[in-house]
Amino acid sequence: MSPSASPSASPSSPPSAPLAGRRIRAAVIGAGAIGRGSHLPALQRLAAEGETEVVAAVDIDAGAVEAFCAEGGVPHAYTDLERMLAEQRPDLVTICTPPTLHRAQSVAALRAGAWVWCEKPPVPTLADYDAVEAEEGQAGGPYSSIVFQHRFGSGTRHVRRLLAEQALGRPLVAHCQTTWYRDTAYYAVPWRGRWQTEGGGPAMGHGIHQMDLLLDLLGPWSEVRAMAGRLVHDVETEDVSTALLRFESGAMATVVNSVLSPDEVSRIRIDCERATVELTHLYGHSNADWRITPAPDVPGDLAAAWQDFGADVPSSHLEQLRELVASMRAGERPRSSGADGRTSLELISALYKSAFTDTTVRRGEIGPGDPYYTALHGGAPGWAPAAATAEAAAVVAKPAEVSA
Repeated sequence: MSPSASPSASPSSPPSAPLAGRRIRAAVIGAGAIGRGSHLPALQRLAAEGETEVVAAVDIDAGAVEAFCAEGGVPHAYTDLERMLAEQRPDLVTICTPPTLHRAQSVAALRAGAWVWCEKPPVPTLADYDAVEAEEGQAGGPYSSIVFQHRFGSGTRHVRRLLAEQALGRPLVAHCQTTWYRDTAYYAVPWRGRWQTEGGGPAMGHGIHQMDLLLDLLGPWSEVRAMAGRLVHDVETEDVSTALLRFESGAMATVVNSVLSPDEVSRIRIDCERATVELTHLYGHSNADWRITPAPDVPGDLAAAWQDFGADVPSSHLEQLRELVASMRAGERPRSSGADGRTSLELISALYKSAFTDTTVRRGEIGPGDPYYTALHGGAPGWAPAAATAEAAAVVAKPAEVSA
């Protein structure tokens, strides 16, 4: 476990000095596997390049954070987030804790003047996301961005450009697949498979990366029709979901998120007028994981040009962090923040609403007053915890009073 923080911290204030001409002071919240294995190595790599310095780490487990700091050469270990923010004044805070802590920790960091880089899932609900965004700086930051490292790297950059320029023709049909395997031992951990502590099932906790990448490549979606099921595991959330998705461009896609699939794969396929683009991997990708298959009438020299991905830069936390640091120095909103960071969470919220209400859900439909704005289960009978179902029924039976 890692520390929580009260959203009632002091009002937002800028970092202690401009970012130009000095290293960016970074702090890591959460001394677990993702902080140790992904965030700290990325920060250390940029430190070796003169961009960053890791000044502190925070975790409520004193032994864990002290070991984290000793092994990583981090000078200051804390068990209190507010104290760390006040004493160290970091420019950047990276959040590597469970989703239920992300809102409070992000708000505390933003109010202390620090930019935020938060692990996915971003926060449990759209209401939480909007509350974090409301604490961002008005111009020039600080901003809060989400870790969606699959968007970054040479392969995604090349394919995104081809699609944006419509070099391959209009995108028509797509498939987005996150079919992984999690056994009963995985769900024996008490916080897993529960809305309150894991945030959602495979649609939220596993498939969010591929869905986010699909949206990054194809642009805004317009409507979704979904189904969800508990086919194997005795959990609150789903263990499999399927969805039909329509984009504003007219393209249509199928989406499958599963933890029931022994042959594990992450896959995106996009059929365009002149070529099919396919990405097949598991937890990260390089140029070799992408394939472009031209239509029969495409000239050979053009098809060969499409295959030129350039120097291989795999997707990684490092590549996203590198771009985030550049945005910080420029005082610009980074990718995967604000509306851009919200898009996959909105789709997932709509997917759950569609599945649990047996309706088609349109983008922009879920807002304040909608039960799926404040809980991914929406209080749906058979899906929500019993207390949440009773609360939702009470709201329907006695609508809230409206004051003048």
